[in-house]
Amino acid sequence: MKYLTLFNNDATVLGLLIMMLTAIFVMEKSSNKYLKSFFKYVPALLLCYFIPSLFNSMGVISGEESNLYFIASRYLLPASLVLLTLSIDLKKIINLGPKAIIMFLTGTFGILIGGPLSLFFVSYCFPDLIPISSDDLWRGLTTVAGSWIGGGANQAAMKEMFNVNDQIFSSMITVDVIVANIWMGFLLYGAGINKKMDNWLKADSSAIEDLKNKLIKYKNENQKIPNFTDYMVILSIAFGLTGLSHACADVIAPFIQNNFPFLAKFSLTSKFFWLIVIATTGGLILSFTKLRKYEGVGASTIGSIFLYILVATIGMKMNALSILDSPGVFLLGLIWMLIHVSLLLIVAKIIRAPFFFVAVGSQANVGGAASAPVVASAFHPSLAPVGVLLAVLGYALGTYAAWLCGILMQFVA
Repeated sequence: MKYLTLFNNDATVLGLLIMMLTAIFVMEKSSNKYLKSFFKYVPALLLCYFIPSLFNSMGVISGEESNLYFIASRYLLPASLVLLTLSIDLKKIINLGPKAIIMFLTGTFGILIGGPLSLFFVSYCFPDLIPISSDDLWRGLTTVAGSWIGGGANQAAMKEMFNVNDQIFSSMITVDVIVANIWMGFLLYGAGINKKMDNWLKADSSAIEDLKNKLIKYKNENQKIPNFTDYMVILSIAFGLTGLSHACADVIAPFIQNNFPFLAKFSLTSKFFWLIVIATTGGLILSFTKLRKYEGVGASTIGSIFLYILVATIGMKMNALSILDSPGVFLLGLIWMLIHVSLLLIVAKIIRAPFFFVAVGSQANVGGAASAPVVASAFHPSLAPVGVLLAVLGYALGTYAAWLCGILMQFVA
């Protein structure tokens, strides 16, 4: 079922999204006891993501027709990463230990084996559920594997590598977006109850808490009332480095494509890959300079605003009604995701990894650089770079792991 879109103008949609974000945070800070009880169990960030998806499903706005996500992911995301990494303590991130890498690789393995296992289950238990030939189905699912392990570049690589036709590819994108975003919603909710999750996992989250507390202390010690010039400097840092990142990415990606095309396997020919890497690296470099003092006048706060706008544009891409077009493939995708999640929780329970590593390790695979920092910042804005660093690793592994997943699914089919 498809509704006519009420608001098509992106300026109108942006205004609506920002007013929605404002309303959510005003209500969160309200002294009303009912609102306090509500936000005790439902994180504000989850609403920032979920309400735009309702707007999209009901036809108020159209995530498919809007360019806001592209703008937010290309301009606001790198700018926010610069500002969020400005006050980071790189040594403390390294001291978080190996559990982050273990959970990330567990997430990758869960996607790799989840594809063939879910395909086997659905094909043999419900053989008539999916009206797609087995050959087309496994080929199409390789693009989901590429997206969930690496990202858009890896997904496109799988489409070409396994000759996926456009109609099947369109259905797979729908399943990819809906299942991934449903899981992201659970992760954002989990971030709001992360202490309960850590208790259940019997995890030691002291290193994460230490990093958060140190950054909060640094901000409080250097805090002052910002003036006009301070805000201009912050915006110059954010968008100046974002502009430089775009300029470098526009040169580096084509150069590698023309001279070292085999590196496309590692997503090194993707402009978005270089945009995120350069912006994050630039922010980390600036954290060793005197510019770090601008954290005291709200650099990370402005970065968080940019990130929340990105969250809203991610939410508006999800249309829950689309599952009616391909319920069988959606069920397969859901089973696939459950295998990924179950494996993460089992390993986290065994090694007593904090829920933060579960969430970020998963989202660095499934969501990539666009949403891994969103989930990480739900725990604390200063933790966003952890999500980016793991997502970059996902880009490198994406093509190889997705190819192997595809071969296994071909065997099952």
